Amino acid sequence: MHDESRRIEERVQRLHDQRIKTAVYAATVPFEVEAWQAPGEPVPFEEAAAATYEPFMMGTPWGPPWGTTWFRMRGQVPAEWAGKRVEAVIDLGFTGDWPGNQAEALVHLTDGTPLKAVNPLNQYVAIANPAQGGESVDYLVEAASNPDILADNFSKITPLGDKLTAGDKPLYTFRAADIAILDEEVWHLDLDVQVLRELMLELGEHDPRRHEIAHALDRAMDLLDLDDVSGSAAAVREALHPALSRPSHASAHTISGVGHAHIDSAWLWPIRETKRKTSRTFSNVTSLADEYDDFIFACSQAQQYEWVRDNYPKVWARIQESVKNGQWAPVGGMWVESDGNLPGGEAVARQFVHGKRFFMDHFGIETKGVWLPDSFGYNAAYPQIAKLAGNEWFLTQKISWNQTNRFPHHTFWWEGIDGTRIFTHFPPVDTYNARFSGEEMSRAVRNYSEKGGASRSLAPFGWGDGGGGPTREIMERARRLADLEGSAKVVVEHPDEFFAKAREEYPDAPVWVGELYLELHRATYTSQARTKQGNRRSEHLLREAELWATTAALHAPGYSYPHEKLDRLWKTVLLHQFHDILPGSSIAWVHREAEAEYARVARELHALTAEAVAALGTGEPRAFNTSPYDRAEVVRTADGTPVFVEVPASGSAPLADTAPPQPVTVDGLVLDNGLVRVEVAEDGTLSSVRDLRAGREVLAEPGNLLRLHTDLPNYWDAWDIDKHYKNRYTDLLDASSVTVVEQDPLVGAIRVERSFGKGSTITQTISVRAGSPRIDIETDIDWHETEKILKAAFPVDIRAPHSSAEIQFGHIQRPTHTNTSWESARFEVSGHRWVHLAEPGYGVAVINDSTYGHDVSRTVREDGGTTTTVRLSLVRAPRIPDPEADQGRHRFTYALLPGATIEDAVAEGYSLNLPLRVADAAGAPEPVVSAEGEGVTVEAVKLADDASGDVVVRLYESRGGRATGTLRTGFPLAGAQITDLLERPLQDAEITDGAVAVALRPFQILTLRLRRG
Repeated sequence: MHDESRRIEERVQRLHDQRIKTAVYAATVPFEVEAWQAPGEPVPFEEAAAATYEPFMMGTPWGPPWGTTWFRMRGQVPAEWAGKRVEAVIDLGFTGDWPGNQAEALVHLTDGTPLKAVNPLNQYVAIANPAQGGESVDYLVEAASNPDILADNFSKITPLGDKLTAGDKPLYTFRAADIAILDEEVWHLDLDVQVLRELMLELGEHDPRRHEIAHALDRAMDLLDLDDVSGSAAAVREALHPALSRPSHASAHTISGVGHAHIDSAWLWPIRETKRKTSRTFSNVTSLADEYDDFIFACSQAQQYEWVRDNYPKVWARIQESVKNGQWAPVGGMWVESDGNLPGGEAVARQFVHGKRFFMDHFGIETKGVWLPDSFGYNAAYPQIAKLAGNEWFLTQKISWNQTNRFPHHTFWWEGIDGTRIFTHFPPVDTYNARFSGEEMSRAVRNYSEKGGASRSLAPFGWGDGGGGPTREIMERARRLADLEGSAKVVVEHPDEFFAKAREEYPDAPVWVGELYLELHRATYTSQARTKQGNRRSEHLLREAELWATTAALHAPGYSYPHEKLDRLWKTVLLHQFHDILPGSSIAWVHREAEAEYARVARELHALTAEAVAALGTGEPRAFNTSPYDRAEVVRTADGTPVFVEVPASGSAPLADTAPPQPVTVDGLVLDNGLVRVEVAEDGTLSSVRDLRAGREVLAEPGNLLRLHTDLPNYWDAWDIDKHYKNRYTDLLDASSVTVVEQDPLVGAIRVERSFGKGSTITQTISVRAGSPRIDIETDIDWHETEKILKAAFPVDIRAPHSSAEIQFGHIQRPTHTNTSWESARFEVSGHRWVHLAEPGYGVAVINDSTYGHDVSRTVREDGGTTTTVRLSLVRAPRIPDPEADQGRHRFTYALLPGATIEDAVAEGYSLNLPLRVADAAGAPEPVVSAEGEGVTVEAVKLADDASGDVVVRLYESRGGRATGTLRTGFPLAGAQITDLLERPLQDAEITDGAVAVALRPFQILTLRLRRG
């Protein structure tokens, strides 16, 4: 037989694209359209319905950036269309090849009932099936003219990312608004041909099935009447039926499909637009559920549900009905799909607490799994946190984006830092926006790493980010692929069902230990520094407010614990931990609003804490310590006078004039407090740091070396830092001023001022305080660079085989060598409050109050010694998607802690991030709780969420070893229970001599619920 493959393939493609697809709508009549441009921000339906509309012609430009245009569309179904399937078809002038992040619209009835959204790949709204003929159609359509920030593949800097800079030129040209007949036979033929053709092209050249499909298509095309596609469609479909009904092989891979619409809570659009995107997509989803009984939709992010509940009650009611019908599956159990690295441990816990409670309260459903398909890496504390929140499985696919190494598993057990394991799956289809194309089906099978051990994977399907979610075309593809020879089998089912089957099939799945590090998007640890600082400050201010509110609730008559205010503020902070806000990868509008929200949160939390402290009574000035560690340090009074105080953990002490162990001396540019001696060079670097206790020099080379690197990644500017950034740099060694600015027995300080680049300045104040070996570097930057990154280096004389960086509820060790490609790919990593380097007998920590990104490397010197260098990433200057990212003022502090153990790093990390609060108060009561036992660290103290008055304490083992101890209370203790993160009892806790006995494995998290006597 001669090879006819090319002829057949080209024939089928042309007939499908030019004749079949164009005949899906058999006839159309245009709507009569009028328009009203809403001024400013979006308006409620009632305001739009009462507005005055003007005639609007097709082909007219419309839609300024971030604008809202309301269209009134009126029409009538022709009488002769009786018995037909009639739809409205609306093309707003969609552009590009991405169905999200551009023009979108929500279609309403004139009474305000939302019907369905209109999106680039989902342009229809059902009118009647079958039509009676003569029906009047009257719609009000809310159309959003969101700019396409992704245009030109992120290659162009654009001012469109903020309404303040976007201008008012119309972005779109309205193409069509019609009432149309959907020719169902042609529509199904279109899908038949698509599925078979795509399958054919994925099969091997020597696979008989490929050629069987080709010839079946060729024969079927012979039956297509080019002058009457509609009239011949049934015959063509009948000819294709045998090819579509051949069953799959018994060993065929099974793909569990679940509807999905990944909607970023903010990204290339502001939060206000996400509120509308959710309503549009959720309207589509509930409409699709009415059409397809076998449809199931998985949806995470409780915050988005709440937005719909509060703003679109009719859509909310449809969601509730779909949940009852089993077609809508709440998943994930988090308030938002947060970043996987940057939120603090308690914040990750609260993501689950608030998320799971929402789903239980509103749907009576407890979600079973973590749904995080798109975050940029996942911290190694997740397995334990997830399990303590009642989760059984974990899903993501982002690791498939790795730049260097292919992750070896798709289904596996993920083991965290404490030993907890959770069953985990990465969909091998490598997308969370699947549409069941032939290429996707083939890719899923080809990628799947568990061949021979397991035979199933999961595929979330549907268009995200405002693309409208799953479509009827995707559902039809799933039906055709349910049992088709040559393809993987598709079954639409709940993710819980998939995970149950996968675990049963593959109980001995391999184990991955430690963090799930994404070898891409490493700059998200640093971009938009003010957003990150706002998060860090908010997390610690929330801890402070909860502790002192609890103290006041226990000891101040008449004080009422502010449950509702704290709940609201927590939710604000949790929202802004979304994986495109906190990482700094959103447009300017998002980060401008985030900074304003963090400032508001800070004001409210300072006020709540002040109210709680004031409720304890007035008296003498006292220092309040929110840290879980006792502190002896310098604090400043209201007039700035330094005072040395000793304050117990979670307690307070008067500002007594306690004598420090040894005063600070300042001799030229040398600071000495008897513990460390710091020499500052004329160029502003630290030329020497001498640990006087250990009798050794800490630095191998000048420390606090500021290095400015050129930083232009290959593609995603705000997201990525590529290894070549290291090759071009300038060391900032030209200090314009190095002067002593404080010379007090309690504090010595030297200020270094620099100017560089495009008018940028840095002022750093290097301080040594009495009684502490910690060297603080308070930094004030006025930043005006572009496509640069600024790092601060500390090369220490330590042979450290690994670095330790704080993560949620513990720390992680990473090798300092690059023996393998996996280690080499970790050239930029994340950490929280500290990084620790050590050799046997000696260690050094670098501590920060708002920095996450860093790198660690080591070299061997000519004298045989080893220099291990930790470099903090301070600030970046990407230009896409925000052209002004990080421009302006930044104020933060980082510190060097010589002679530090892990315990010292933990304690000083808390100390730097939780400065002592000075306030007038009466003799303060005992701390609410006091932990005794090395490594037993209290992370949160609060009243129970159920308003019972019980005290909830969350603690963890912080050193990485076993810990035993006790938790004593500052109130009569009547009982104690160990609970999960949602404060539900698991078992009674042991009480001995009025204290709770504590025994923790390495990095174990323990939540205790304490009943007051």
